[in-house]
Amino acid sequence: MVHDSLTKIVEGNLTYMPKRYDYFEHKADVGIIGIGTTLPEAFEQAAKAMFNLMYDVERVRPLEKIQVECEADSSEELFVEWLNALLAQANIHELALGEFQVKQIKGFQLLGCAKGERLDPQRHNVKTEVKGATYAMLKVEKEGEKYIVQCVVDV
Repeated sequence: MVHDSLTKIVEGNLTYMPKRYDYFEHKADVGIIGIGTTLPEAFEQAAKAMFNLMYDVERVRPLEKIQVECEADSSEELFVEWLNALLAQANIHELALGEFQVKQIKGFQLLGCAKGERLDPQRHNVKTEVKGATYAMLKVEKEGEKYIVQCVVDV
């Protein structure tokens, strides 16, 4: 939306000046999808997709393990909590994570873990930073014999 002018007060009088700023659409965020035969597997695959945006997860060795526990009010919120908890733990411990396991989803509580190693920007081929998982385009569904989870991550 473009505004034609700005109001400016000059010595008590109102004058109109050409506007020198504007807004534009920015499509920098990325949607991720996880697919699995179980809901935990779909959560794991989405985590892999998210971390693969940041670096090559296939290059990460499983040398260190972190535990993740999440709780939410719905499956959709639990999915976002899982992803954001993984991001937080990776940042706190300066880890590149490459293996993800959801051990249990009971109601809207999740117990899981992830494995990785200290982040090495050269060896892991660092790509972009993911700031967090969002509620945009959030979906947790069972379609036929598979589970599909998706959301937009802020990059």
